Amino acid sequence: MKTAKQNRVIIFDTTLRDGEQCPGASLNQREKIEIAQQLARLNVDVIEAGFPIASPDDFCSVKAIAATIKGPRIAGLARCLNKDIERCAEAVTPAGKRARIHVFLATSKIHRDFKLRKDKAEILKQATTAVRYARTFCEDVEFSPEDATRTERDYLAEVVRAVIDAGAATVNIPDTVGYTVPMEFGALIGYLFEHVPNIGKAVINVHCHNDLGLAVANTLAALAAGARGVECTINGIGERAGNCAIEELVMALHTRHDILGLTTDIHTQELYRSSRLVSRLTGMVVQRNKAIVGANAFAHEAGIHQDGILKERSTYEIMRPQDIGIDGSELVLGKHSGRHAFADRLTKMGFTLKPEELDHAYRRFIDLADKKKNVYDDDILAIARDEMEGDFAGFGAYQLDYLHVSTGTSTIPTATVRLRKGKDVIQDAACGDGPVDASLKTIDRITGVQGKLLEYAIQAVTIGKDAQGEVSMRVAFGDDVVSGKAASTDIVQASATAYLNCVNRVLMSRALGKKK
Repeated sequence: MKTAKQNRVIIFDTTLRDGEQCPGASLNQREKIEIAQQLARLNVDVIEAGFPIASPDDFCSVKAIAATIKGPRIAGLARCLNKDIERCAEAVTPAGKRARIHVFLATSKIHRDFKLRKDKAEILKQATTAVRYARTFCEDVEFSPEDATRTERDYLAEVVRAVIDAGAATVNIPDTVGYTVPMEFGALIGYLFEHVPNIGKAVINVHCHNDLGLAVANTLAALAAGARGVECTINGIGERAGNCAIEELVMALHTRHDILGLTTDIHTQELYRSSRLVSRLTGMVVQRNKAIVGANAFAHEAGIHQDGILKERSTYEIMRPQDIGIDGSELVLGKHSGRHAFADRLTKMGFTLKPEELDHAYRRFIDLADKKKNVYDDDILAIARDEMEGDFAGFGAYQLDYLHVSTGTSTIPTATVRLRKGKDVIQDAACGDGPVDASLKTIDRITGVQGKLLEYAIQAVTIGKDAQGEVSMRVAFGDDVVSGKAASTDIVQASATAYLNCVNRVLMSRALGKKK
């Protein structure tokens, strides 16, 4: 009979590393910390905070998360190179005994032959040497054989045995390109348990990508075969088609405990809030029919379903909305709500704003409350997110001071924009194909920075005709591609603000680059 510990699944969240690699999901440091704080409330076991060697921003973010977040282990990713491992160790050190270094190296024949140009013996030596070197900085070391599912089984078993002997406490088996299917992946994990004699000395994780839509199914098959760690992301975001979605995996284990017999320490009531936060901060919209957290997940339109639900919810619902944190008691604020109620709501939602940011956010809340009958949690979340999006401390950023557009069926769309930069106030006007295009062209004229819009999306923040429109965009400034987001009841204003955030971000990046 398996013990409770053997039945517990370790949840390793990689939203801030693999998830952020999703095109258009770029996050700044403060946004990453907000997500990390929510992951701590969700009670994940490990937070993979980033890839420290990738950029100075990634390094600073990982280090800030390691110093700030209490509870989960904090991991950083590193290639099997000394410089990577040293940089990663420096970043995760503030986490103390909760620090983890996660090293990886491709093992499949296709990667050996075409990417690394190394033979099996060289790969084996580099992997074990890296694990031993990482252990000199940190007791908790994880190793991932990249593209494990396309690696020869006997060689994969040899690598797993060797890195465990070298000191890896966790070995992750990634389906890097989402190639495998459940029966095959389960059999692979079973093979490793049969052919790696020291496998009991390490936790076996799995990291499944969703290229064939099988990430969660493959993960469940691996757990059934003996794996006890899952690497996943909020909303399943990640490279290409994404990763195993934490909310789907956790609720599958929770709902079908009768069959699977496995548990997690996840606070499931935080799943919905986590989903909304990540969606808002990354700009990655959750599809309406997304399992667990989509808008339609607990909606019933067919008459026979509605009749059954009214008589007994379990007729058509296998879980309760309350199980994931949808309780129907969302606080609604209005223009008569005081500053204390607003600040208290922000705190309960997990946001920590500086005093001057809180002042500005409250003024925006009052302005919004004058335009809308009710202000919902998502409205407040959008306001707080905008404050972080526009945080360019120490940099002379442009601020939108005034915007006026003229448009119509028989009028050439024209925008007049006034920007502030420090004590300077600059105003200009331009025409365009529409009010948004005219506004962005005017900003280009004022700032002297020419941007090319790559992606542009609008979604309603809440319900009703008076809902705020949230604009997400990706903009190319030469070789630099940045993302921006903003919300307003006026979508032209939201578009101009989001674009200006992109301009500020690229100008700040270039300014910092010149100082190095």
